[in-house]
Amino acid sequence: MGTKMPSWVDTAFDIYAQRLPRDCSLELIEIPAAKRTRNQLAEKWKEKEGELIIKTIDASDWVVALDVDGQSWSTSKLASQITKWQSMGNNVALLVGGPDGLSNACLARANQLWSLSALTFPHPMVRVILSETIYRAWSVTVNHPYHRE
Repeated sequence: MGTKMPSWVDTAFDIYAQRLPRDCSLELIEIPAAKRTRNQLAEKWKEKEGELIIKTIDASDWVVALDVDGQSWSTSKLASQITKWQSMGNNVALLVGGPDGLSNACLARANQLWSLSALTFPHPMVRVILSETIYRAWSVTVNHPYHRE
């Protein structure tokens, strides 16, 4: 969710996305955030954004919603998740909500809930953290020296 990121965000995302092999590639689909007005409640914005997100998901996609109430994974746990996801043969859709989070429809569609942290991160940082974290976990799956324990 969100467009018009600073150039450093796009650069950082691209660095890690380009390091990944074709069988574990990242594709970023940007969805514009709903226009916020003083007369609407946050729940309305989440619903509008959720409708747009749901439209981008294929029926066969394995959906992982990033949510504060989701499971917290270590790098090794994420590496095993990546291995499981790859063995399923479906695309994995990682859902990142707008400033007010994901809609109930998005959370209901999710097959898994993942919490990056108990902390709240700005959207630009989430893109960078996700791309680096996925690259790091993938490197564990292939014994690449990027990740050290």
